[in-house]
Amino acid sequence: MAWYDRMLGRKPLIVESEEKLNPAQQYYDHKTESSRELVFRYERAYEDLEIVNRGVNLIVDDAAEIPTTVGPQIQGLQNVVKGIKRSKVSLLLNKEPNPFQDISTFRRNLITDFILDGNIFIYFDGVHLYHLPASKMNIHASETTYIEKFTFNEQVDYGTSEIIHVKDNSFYSIYRGISRLKPALRTMQLMASMRQFQDNFFKNGAVPGLVLKTPNTLSEKIKERMIQSWSIRYKPDAGGRRPLILDGGIEIDQIANVNFRELDFQEAIAENEKIILKALGVPPIMLDSGNNANIRPNMRMYYLETILPIVRKLNMALERYFGFEVKEDITDIPALQPELRDQSQYYSALVNTGIISANEAREHLGFDAVEGYDELRVPANIAGSAANPDEGGRPTEGDEDGET
Repeated sequence: MAWYDRMLGRKPLIVESEEKLNPAQQYYDHKTESSRELVFRYERAYEDLEIVNRGVNLIVDDAAEIPTTVGPQIQGLQNVVKGIKRSKVSLLLNKEPNPFQDISTFRRNLITDFILDGNIFIYFDGVHLYHLPASKMNIHASETTYIEKFTFNEQVDYGTSEIIHVKDNSFYSIYRGISRLKPALRTMQLMASMRQFQDNFFKNGAVPGLVLKTPNTLSEKIKERMIQSWSIRYKPDAGGRRPLILDGGIEIDQIANVNFRELDFQEAIAENEKIILKALGVPPIMLDSGNNANIRPNMRMYYLETILPIVRKLNMALERYFGFEVKEDITDIPALQPELRDQSQYYSALVNTGIISANEAREHLGFDAVEGYDELRVPANIAGSAANPDEGGRPTEGDEDGET
């Protein structure tokens, strides 16, 4: 394993790539960059807010299930790993990245980090690929080196050639990406506050603030004793309420009347959920089980604008690291395939214009060939009329010279 290799002094099967001086490097902020504090908020939102959990899981599930194809070596690319075989790369990226994870679990970890943190960190020990949680990774730079090293959990250092770093868009850092949820951070905080308000209200037994009125002047000691008495009686955790006997002219008023419909926050929550889904790039209709009228075009847009850019970003980083073409295979994604009706019209036009045969069209549509449909059809506007062979039609039967 990787940590055993380090202890035994084994060298990884990697050629260390020398970091070249960036002319602008000295002007960058070279402090160690970590996203731990902000990511904690996003992780809490992922755990506590249903809409965040559903939206993130939808992206993770769809992106993680897109297989990759490993093609030939890219000529002229200065890749990091040397001497690795194409079959080995294909095995790592499609079957078994390491002895502890299947490829589906491995990809899900990567995509989850990409959404919540804006970064993916993969460690390659020369044999296997390991996911390193992005929230525990620090990036170190200097005035002469773009990235000097990576540190995991402030304990383990990795060289730049040992880590595959995938960075999402960022407007303030050249080293780290930002979470897809960052534009919706305030909205998530607002939803959490609504949830907390509701929880506190019902923990208080759904009783609003009360005012105790008395015509008598009370000492501070008596006031404090009454407050304690009321707190005990109106605390649901204490086992419910006991009837009170009020004397001395004490009256009870509510600070405000409670509208339980307003406490539901349904309209505000619905709008906030749309904001969160927009930040994630998920059409709200995809999580609305009651409205499927326009689901297909929305699914297509979702794959083209959200899922595929994430997958391609990861694949391009893998290409640069291993030196082989790494492409996504979308043949089994229904949302990205034309509808059968559109396909039928398309291939009918090809058959009618003589470009392909009927059996070729049937093969493309997934149907078996039919005897007698292998010939190309000659369009009428090209073949001419049968009565006038000079225009391209056939001679009449029985007239070898074509004369009538």
